[in-house]
Amino acid sequence: MAFAIPAAERPQHVPVERVIDFDIYALQVDDGEYQAQIGRQLHAPGAPDIFWTPQNGGHWVTARADLIDEVLADPQRFSSRRISVIEAMNPTPPFAPLQIDPPDHAQYRKLLGLAMSPVAVNALGDQARALAIELIEGFKAKGECEFIGDFAAHLPIAIFMSMVDLPTDDRPQLLDIAESLVRSDSLMDVMQGNQRLAAYTLQKITERRCKPGADLISQLLAAEVEGKPMDDLTLLGMIDLLLLAGLDTVASMMGFFARYLALNPGFRQRLTAEPESIPRAVEELLRRFPIANLARQVVDDCTLGGVSLRAGELILLPTAAFGLDERRFERPEAVELERKSKINATFGGGAHRCLGAMLARVELRIFLEEWLARIPDFHLKPGVTLSVHSGAVAAIRQLPLVWEVD
Repeated sequence: MAFAIPAAERPQHVPVERVIDFDIYALQVDDGEYQAQIGRQLHAPGAPDIFWTPQNGGHWVTARADLIDEVLADPQRFSSRRISVIEAMNPTPPFAPLQIDPPDHAQYRKLLGLAMSPVAVNALGDQARALAIELIEGFKAKGECEFIGDFAAHLPIAIFMSMVDLPTDDRPQLLDIAESLVRSDSLMDVMQGNQRLAAYTLQKITERRCKPGADLISQLLAAEVEGKPMDDLTLLGMIDLLLLAGLDTVASMMGFFARYLALNPGFRQRLTAEPESIPRAVEELLRRFPIANLARQVVDDCTLGGVSLRAGELILLPTAAFGLDERRFERPEAVELERKSKINATFGGGAHRCLGAMLARVELRIFLEEWLARIPDFHLKPGVTLSVHSGAVAAIRQLPLVWEVD
């Protein structure tokens, strides 16, 4: 995918040797190896640890784990008020608390804390397990499925819809919105997807004002920040963030997990024989297959990795560059259950580390447990060429799987 945004002229403070023509949104990945391609490209011999690209209006790119750590840990220098290097892809209204910097960020984050507590996540995990079993049993006898559309797209969204008490009949509408937001090749589609999501959310806010319940939307409507109810724009941004996180992020991660399992029977067989190793496998697969391309905005003139940055400039943080950094991980392209260090940036870092990380881990673990218990041997459908959409979140568009039926 590539958005038709004019290339920028190199600013005077950017050294010529720090300029690389790199467009995260236009990567051509035909075999599904999105993360490895980013790693090989950004970590090539002689490549700078941080560089400036003229693509998408011009921005910096951090290529190494230590710099990504530094940026994520320092919201005073690097603000999250912009979460995309493309202006039109920044949501309106802003996502709260994701686009609110500390110290104000904490007030909004704690409002979601109870919904993501271990007790709440365990209860949601029970729902996820029941739904996973239902979905798998629904197509197991067919000997094939399109994994993204038949399984991955349904599980996470159903859990989030349960949290906010949305009707099951709304699922197709929300999946269609997710498709335009996350997998579209058109910037206009992305902008319209944001508008459609906002319109849907405003409708639900209005409904819950008239008839509140015990769901998360109703709880947020009743919540106060500094003794005052939140305004509609803040509520809209917060609920949009929840919905978007539930619509696609975990589904995209599942796609890369399933692809790896389909291509690596030895690893798959080990997990089937040793289900107790699945939690460790989730952590290693998260390290190996991160999908998010984060962004931050420079607050004041500063330096990073030996280069001078100017206030207002944008920095792209590809989490795949973190997980595939050979300076941080030995044999980074290998998936190794015994790997000692699996600390990663897959869920971001610092104050803005993803609140839903615990729930995502539970959903991914349940997927592996229930799938491998029922379909332990499966493969990619012969003749299939996999296409990966590269955006704020990377996603395999379709993943046809086949297996033997008794």
